[in-house]
Amino acid sequence: MRTTFDFAPLWRSTIGFDHLADLVDSTLRQAGEDNYPPYNIERSGEDQYRITLAVAGFGVNDISVTAEQNALTIEGRKPDSAAREYLYQGIAARPFRRVFNLADYVQVKQAAFQDGLLVIDLLREIPEAMKPRRIQIAGAASPQIEQKKAA
Repeated sequence: MRTTFDFAPLWRSTIGFDHLADLVDSTLRQAGEDNYPPYNIERSGEDQYRITLAVAGFGVNDISVTAEQNALTIEGRKPDSAAREYLYQGIAARPFRRVFNLADYVQVKQAAFQDGLLVIDLLREIPEAMKPRRIQIAGAASPQIEQKKAA
């Protein structure tokens, strides 16, 4: 079952959020897709996040992590090896591609591979120019205005 949303009321009072509808639509599309490999997303601080993927059977050289503008792409592919005859194969080794959408100013700080887990640390760093700042309000009794009037 697919549900579509009408964002028309939202567009009346917002500017520059055109990508929001596309983001929601792509997330709904991905919800029914394959959930391999399993992963966790956790908040480890106010502006710190961690993504952990369970990639048992993969090695460091079998996985690539790519950070683009607002997306983090993780791909895994096992090299072709000699054909084996499995009596039972419970460890998945199929190729995967997982894409995470990142908010503005979220940067990948590091990626580590340990005990079959790929751990990616993220940090949101807002530039000083984008942070809120207090604006001084000049009043009628402000010395700067008085000096301009006298000149």
